[in-house]
Amino acid sequence: MKRTHPSDLHQTRIARTRHAMTQTYRIGQIVPSSNTTMETEVPAMLQAHSTLRPQDRFTFHSSRMRMKKVQKEELAAMDAESDRCALELSDARVDVLGYACLVAIMAMGKGYHRVSQQRLTERTASNGATAPVITSAGALVEALKVMGAKKIALVAPYMVPLTQLVMDYIAAEGFEIVDWRALEIPDNLEVGRHDPAKLPGIVAGMDYADADVIVLSACVQMPSLPAVAQVEAATGKPVLTASIATTYAILKELGLDPVVPGAGALLSGAYPYDTAAKA
Repeated sequence: MKRTHPSDLHQTRIARTRHAMTQTYRIGQIVPSSNTTMETEVPAMLQAHSTLRPQDRFTFHSSRMRMKKVQKEELAAMDAESDRCALELSDARVDVLGYACLVAIMAMGKGYHRVSQQRLTERTASNGATAPVITSAGALVEALKVMGAKKIALVAPYMVPLTQLVMDYIAAEGFEIVDWRALEIPDNLEVGRHDPAKLPGIVAGMDYADADVIVLSACVQMPSLPAVAQVEAATGKPVLTASIATTYAILKELGLDPVVPGAGALLSGAYPYDTAAKA
């Protein structure tokens, strides 16, 4: 009878362990220097995902672009720093890279999320570390398409002119905005301090009857996650936010199930995709 060499047994154990092992994914985020929300809401959702899929683990890595006031000129200057941020994050060999500022992309002109994603992908490739790049702007647009939305109601923290730019951008992607609110908070730190408990009352005063989806926060800096379930229950409408859309896009790029408890309709499991295609 042939004896099994100890090294063969060791290799067999390694193979079995690898099969049962968890997989850790590095999540890279390009964030405005004054952003205090995306590094809390996105990790919270992905960690909640791990409670249902314990084999999926995540670490979080950020690079920052300078921005304090949510003004078009500052946003354009900030966007110019995104290439540097992508290179820095590619040094960490992140598995997916998210540009986490919706308004910076939308203020650069209609369809700019496609330009940005392509350019930043090329930057990571030039560093020998190609990673899929998403933007919160593109993620929101794609999420609305996934949800089959035609008409939406929208809440944004921006001043009216920037809010109009955001609405024009979304309209150019084929959506009708039936009602909207601009909270007119110019300071980005103050946007991050806005109490999400106020959002249900804001939505209650809107005409959302014809909306297919309510975009509760068209800004990755305005906290909204704690209010999503309440607004869905009160309105009977699916509720989406920029951070929820970003999380869905991250999971999709990683080929993971788009399921997060307590994160609204999009991440309820009602909108699956072919995870095998990404595996």
